[in-house]
Amino acid sequence: MKKSRIGLSAVVLAVVLALATAGPAAAEKFRTEHDLLGEKQIPADAYYGVQTLRAMENFHISGLPINRYPELINALAEVKLAAARANFRAGTLDKKVLDGIEQACEAVMNGEYHDQFLVDLYQGGAGTSTNMNANEVLANIALEKMGYEKGRYDIVEPHDDLNMSQSTNDFYPTALKVAMLRYNEPLVKEVEALADAFDAKGDEFDEILKMGRTELQDAVPMTIGQEFHAFASTLRDQAATLRTLEKELYGVNMGGTAIGTKLNASKGFPEYCAEELAKLTGKPIYSAKDLIAATSDLHGFVMYSSALRGLAARLNKTANDLILLSSGPRTGLFEINLPALQPGSSIMPGKVNPVVPEVVNCVAMQVIGNDLTVAYAQSFGQLQLNAYEPVVAASILESQELLINVLRTFREECVVGITANPEQTQQMVERSIGIVTALNPVLGYDTATEIAAEALKTGKGVLEIVRERGLLSEDQLKEILDPKAMTGQNQ
Repeated sequence: MKKSRIGLSAVVLAVVLALATAGPAAAEKFRTEHDLLGEKQIPADAYYGVQTLRAMENFHISGLPINRYPELINALAEVKLAAARANFRAGTLDKKVLDGIEQACEAVMNGEYHDQFLVDLYQGGAGTSTNMNANEVLANIALEKMGYEKGRYDIVEPHDDLNMSQSTNDFYPTALKVAMLRYNEPLVKEVEALADAFDAKGDEFDEILKMGRTELQDAVPMTIGQEFHAFASTLRDQAATLRTLEKELYGVNMGGTAIGTKLNASKGFPEYCAEELAKLTGKPIYSAKDLIAATSDLHGFVMYSSALRGLAARLNKTANDLILLSSGPRTGLFEINLPALQPGSSIMPGKVNPVVPEVVNCVAMQVIGNDLTVAYAQSFGQLQLNAYEPVVAASILESQELLINVLRTFREECVVGITANPEQTQQMVERSIGIVTALNPVLGYDTATEIAAEALKTGKGVLEIVRERGLLSEDQLKEILDPKAMTGQNQ
């Protein structure tokens, strides 16, 4: 023990001498903090502490600090607030300290101090760096709110007070779940807004007849309106799926501490904390039935990520359809027009590309890849803890942000400005072999087959042949080709 004290004194003396040599002004710019590995100088105006600084030095990985996602920072504070209130209810946290922590957490939740959350999203240690960043920042904010200087950890201590009844292993995944629930709200709203935009276009195009296609071959007639209403329906289904699978994030392991055995947790803390968190978030958050399983398993993240993948897949398909339907304009399908946003080529004058559906494709590819990363992270965890939660956080939060942004862009810059080309679609309908199916009930299968064969052989349109043979009057054709009757809307 004596040797340890001498060593510590020598370090302190060296720091003091260095600061004295540098002059009073330099000394005022730093404070000294220590941890398991020794002492470090912390910028005097910083709210983070020694462990955050070590993480900042160790992890130069993505260049993306955790404050890249504001709702993650809000979630860190929200969970710490719930934990402090739970500890107070359990009788283990002083009221004065609780008041300071509450002020600190509420300030962060109001958007203040986010610039102090600086550790890289990608980090080893299963999220310990993020947890300590939160503990240190909130402790120092609380100290200032209580009238003390930063670093007075004898008053509010990052471990003993901010981390009371917790471990990184229960706090970090819980905060991630809260952050993802926060981002799920605007995500669902953007999905529903895009569905509304497609429905509005569906109403606008409801009377425009076109040929449906299966396997890129002519099938039977439909309206462009039906096609766009179908786009909307798939999106509404996906919004419902996001709502359903967000429930997989409700169960939390707060109070399980290191491995789920509740070691060092205050009596009643797991239930109290879940109750406080439910009040703060407005979500039915509950304490997981098996805290050991909840600490080691990432099933909730996997399931929610699968909903993001499903949305990406549907958006990808819709974007591909719009690209195909607007192809040409002279040599493609040219059934619809996408808004012209920018010149499409540095060499081909007059070319305009479907840039928004293409960026939707790009985002979809990334989200699908992120989902695979989440699945890998789940499967690579070992025993009582999954150390790969940081990459799960990076993957899901990125997917949510990308989807929110691309959904808005898809709606505002593309879908609301789409126009139709009814003359083109009508011409295609009249020349299509597929329309002969609609004539079956009137002309009979054999006659319809003869007409189809002649159309294939001569290149003539089906209606052209019907008119040449005098098989049906124009009034009969008009009745048969009525968009609502032909496309099943009168049934």
